[in-house]
Amino acid sequence: MNQLAQLKQFTTVVADTGDFQAMKKYTPQDATTNPSLILKAVQKPEYRPLLEKAVRDHHDAGIDAVMDALLIAFGAEILKIVPGRVSTEVDARLSFDTAATVAKAHHLIALYEQQGIPRERVLIKIASTWEGIRAAEVLQREGIRCNMTLLFSLVQAVACAEAGAQLISPFVGRILDWHKKQAGDRWNPDAHSGDEDPGVQSVRQIYDYYKRFGYHTEVMGASFRNTDQILSLAGCDLLTISPELLEELAAGTAPVERKLSVDDAQAGHIPRVRCDEPAFRWQLNEDAMATEKLAEGIRAFAADAVKLEALIGTATGSR
Repeated sequence: MNQLAQLKQFTTVVADTGDFQAMKKYTPQDATTNPSLILKAVQKPEYRPLLEKAVRDHHDAGIDAVMDALLIAFGAEILKIVPGRVSTEVDARLSFDTAATVAKAHHLIALYEQQGIPRERVLIKIASTWEGIRAAEVLQREGIRCNMTLLFSLVQAVACAEAGAQLISPFVGRILDWHKKQAGDRWNPDAHSGDEDPGVQSVRQIYDYYKRFGYHTEVMGASFRNTDQILSLAGCDLLTISPELLEELAAGTAPVERKLSVDDAQAGHIPRVRCDEPAFRWQLNEDAMATEKLAEGIRAFAADAVKLEALIGTATGSR
C-alpha cells in the first residue's frame, strides 16, 4: 500500500482544500475549508459558477448574504463528495464576540438545513479565543458541532475540551514556522524534524492529555508543511491535509507506523491544567508563540474574508 492508504489504517484523513477534484481523487472522510481556501478556489474558472449563482440569488440582500450563500454552496457540494462532515468557518472578525459568533453559527446551520443537510454533517469552525470557546460551549449544548481552529497551545485545547467542543484543529506547521523564525541562522532542521518537530510535539501533548483524562473532543492535526510531520502523527484521531501533501503520500511507499495511541497516552503522567478564564488568559499570554500565531491567524483569515467580499462586490457591481 502507498503511505496514504497505510495512514488511513490509523487515522481519519481529511482534505484541507476547497478543490472538489482533489477530494474526489483522494477520497477523504471529511473536508475543511476556510476563507483563504474559498478565496483561492473561486478565482478558478471551474468554481466561478458557484460565485455567480450566490450573487444572482442573493444580490438584493447584500454582500454578507452572498458571502454566507457562497460558503454554504461550497459546503453543500463538498458533502456530495465526502461521506462525513464539512467544516465551515465563522468570520474571523467575530473572534472576540461570543454572541455574534453564536448568531452567525445559527445562521449558517439554518442555511445548511434549508438545503436539506443535517447539522450532524457540519462543523462550525471558530477561532480558539476565550470568546470563541464560550460560543462553542453554547452551540454544542444546542447540538451544533464545532471545530476549534487557530489552536496553538495546551491551554486552548483544554479549554475547548472542557467546553465540550466536537473537534479541535491544532496547527503544526505554523508552530514550526514560529520557532524557525525565532532561531534564525541558529535553526537546525535535522534536530527539529520528525518526533522533535515542535508542532508535532504540541499535537502529541494535546492528544495524550485528552486520552489520559478521558475527553471525547476529537484531535485533528492541521497546517502541515511536509509529509514528515503528518507521518509523525499517525494515529491521531484525524489529520487534515492539503492536496499537495496528499499527492506526496499517495506516491510514497515507505512503511508507516502508528505514532500515537490511547494506551500509550493513558500510561503516561500529565498534570492537570487549570482552565478558568484568568488561568486561560495568563497561560496564553505567557506562551509567546501561541499568542502571536493566534493573533496573526485571525488577522490573515480576516484579511482574506475582506478580499473575498471585494471579489463579491465586483461581481455584484456594488464597488
